Amino acid sequence: MSHNNSWLQKDRPRSEVRTGRLTLCWTLQSKHVSTSLTTTRTTTNTHLLISLQSFQKLTAHAQSHRRCSSFNLELRDLDSFLKMTTSWSDRLQKYADLPANMDGLAMKKYRREPYHRVFVNRSLAMEKIKCFGFDMDYTLAVYKSPEYESLGFELTVERLVSIGYPQELLSFVYDPSFPTRGLVFDTMYGNLLKVDAYGNILVCVHGFNFLRGPETRERYPNKFIQRGDTERFYILNTLFNLPETYLYACLVDFFSNCDRYTSCETGFKDGDLFMSYKSMFQDVRDAVDWVHFKGTLKEKTVENLEKYVVKDGKLPLLLSRMNEVAKVFLATNSDYKYTDKIMTYLFDFPHGPKPGTAHRPWQSYFDLILVDARKPLFFGEGTVLRQVDTTTGRLKIGTYTGPLQHGIVYSGGSSDIVCDLLGAKGKDIVYIGDHIFGDILKSKKRQGWRTFLVIPELAQELHVWTDKSSLFEELQGLDIFLAELYKHLDSSSNERPDISTIQRRVKKVTHDMDMCYGMMGSLFRSGSRQTLFASQVMRYADLYAASFINLLYYPFSYLFRAAHVLMPHESTVEHTHVDIDTESPLATRNRSHCNDCKDLDCKRNHLTRSFSEIKPPNLFPQTPQEITHCHDEDDDEEEEEEE
Repeated sequence: MSHNNSWLQKDRPRSEVRTGRLTLCWTLQSKHVSTSLTTTRTTTNTHLLISLQSFQKLTAHAQSHRRCSSFNLELRDLDSFLKMTTSWSDRLQKYADLPANMDGLAMKKYRREPYHRVFVNRSLAMEKIKCFGFDMDYTLAVYKSPEYESLGFELTVERLVSIGYPQELLSFVYDPSFPTRGLVFDTMYGNLLKVDAYGNILVCVHGFNFLRGPETRERYPNKFIQRGDTERFYILNTLFNLPETYLYACLVDFFSNCDRYTSCETGFKDGDLFMSYKSMFQDVRDAVDWVHFKGTLKEKTVENLEKYVVKDGKLPLLLSRMNEVAKVFLATNSDYKYTDKIMTYLFDFPHGPKPGTAHRPWQSYFDLILVDARKPLFFGEGTVLRQVDTTTGRLKIGTYTGPLQHGIVYSGGSSDIVCDLLGAKGKDIVYIGDHIFGDILKSKKRQGWRTFLVIPELAQELHVWTDKSSLFEELQGLDIFLAELYKHLDSSSNERPDISTIQRRVKKVTHDMDMCYGMMGSLFRSGSRQTLFASQVMRYADLYAASFINLLYYPFSYLFRAAHVLMPHESTVEHTHVDIDTESPLATRNRSHCNDCKDLDCKRNHLTRSFSEIKPPNLFPQTPQEITHCHDEDDDEEEEEEE
């Protein structure tokens, strides 16, 4: 093996080919990298001219389920390699002179089709992920809407009637245009509330009656609630909550308008009997739990899977590709029998991941399978880990203490146990689920797992966003017109422009936009204000999409890079030169002004000379010369390697 590094001089080509083997040429600094041709010191901090993933595809399945940390490549089919990398090399050559030519660069960022996109709140490098975790319900198994919600609604109403509620309730039919996720039910007054992240009320509904501002203030003087009061306010965050949300509206409207009952501030009366909205809420909650755990919801679902469950032929393909680069696990709250029937249906194709490949049982796509997970408890202390007898569906006696076995199904456990069995730590794992509390919030806060939130409603949100663009453009135009009316006015002006017409039009256009989404408006906003649900998505979900299947359209080397979140002073101010307001008493707070820096250096030198005998070890802080501030992602491992 040659150790001659002369080929690494600047005037050498960026890549070389020698007798059927490839020489890697990188921009240099310091790191040991071994190739089949040379051993040299180089860096991983600068760009590779040939992508690391391209090499991995050419190696003979380099280490199953693990990424190679070093290269030991021998390319027997060099022609195919060169064809594969030509377009990549050409693209890199375009940017070889950057950043010198940035001033003349006019480029629109490439984006995938909106319905194939994965959206980013916090940057995530896919090549660092060692494990992909999945929830089942509404994630792997997407239930058809409104068929599945209608079934849950009917069964819950039947349960309420069976415990004494009026027979008239059986006449109600689920209306999918009414509820949305993220609403809050006020158990004191029986109202459904749409609120923002701070508890400000955006929409208030009593039964089927949408209350206007003055009516809302009668119950909530400041149009504000204390979200922390969980005894009174219940957040309906999950897709399973949609039938329940509509049922609260049906019940409140029925008891408020039926002649047999007398409506009260906090409930209703039937003669001498008083039923509070709090009691009604608890009855509905108990009925919903009964339907899910003791009733016939699951039985009716598996009896007609085609009616209630979406079957996607891309699912086996994506999971098989994931399994080539990482470990894959399932953690669901459902029991084994139900899980097996649902998953068998989802993978029931005459072929395997691709047409022409052999069919595989669903268990073969996962390295670890956990049922009865009891999330969110799963992300804390968890429960006893037991093994499932897949023949009978029963649990085997005792706690499982052995190593991870492929194809074995486990019950219970915890997120710590998952990390131990898979040999991974928090940020090595991306957990994909639909439940913003049970799946996303708890896995993020307690374990530091990376999170991917599935939001099926996003498809409709994107449709309205693009299809009704004229409404958004009109709002922007009204905002421009409003600014023009105030353009030449300051604090000395007595003139008061009449903006009432613009304000009325803004309200009308905003209302029209809201109704495009449904009666409760958008899941994410009301006018210009983001909802509580939107704020939780931004806070706890690193990635989100209408379906995790969208990962199929990205390479596993992809860097999901978060866009800059701009504050108003950044989003509304152009990138043009603005002179410092010298009259402002705060003008001197500019810490990077060149003249100030020179003055400061003079003062430092003077102080150093004056107190040279008694000065402390470090008289002044020094501006960092290396990257020390965290920007987009946690690169601790890379920093350690560079050192």
